[in-house]
Amino acid sequence: MALVFELDPAVTPELRDGVVALWVDVSNAGGSVGFVPPVAVGDVRPELVKHFVAMAEGRTRLLVGRDEEGAVAATAFITHNTHRLMRHWVWLYTVMVHPRHQGKGYGRDLLAAAEEAAGRLDGVDAIRLTCRGGEGLERFYASCGYKEVGRVPGAIHVGPGDRRDDITMLLPLGPV
Repeated sequence: MALVFELDPAVTPELRDGVVALWVDVSNAGGSVGFVPPVAVGDVRPELVKHFVAMAEGRTRLLVGRDEEGAVAATAFITHNTHRLMRHWVWLYTVMVHPRHQGKGYGRDLLAAAEEAAGRLDGVDAIRLTCRGGEGLERFYASCGYKEVGRVPGAIHVGPGDRRDDITMLLPLGPV
């Protein structure tokens, strides 16, 4: 069964707890979403609060995917640029699909829903995101139409002796 996506859901305690649980589970499964395992709710919650503040200020929008039980199973945060010369593209942050749903095509579905949502934003003609090298994520994003447009070697310090490239990917939404 496919996920059901919603842009700008009401921020309820259930949603908040669902996104935190998703973020913890993805992080602890080795997902590249800003943390290195082990991660607990107390580690993730302050980062989610930052996203919620940006949402309240109108700078960020939340795309959430729910599974057949209604549980939060996927997320992506779409963040507007504030610089007047860069308002024609948005950032995609915290792109996550719950580990129990890996391999079902939900990651592609999430990116397609994000593309559709960004394409409806006035004046937006591209999506940018960054990903951690060494995980094969750039190949996945490329298979979804994103192109690698930048790479900073060793910019992400995962742990002692483990530095990864910070890779910037771009998805044009129309003629650029």
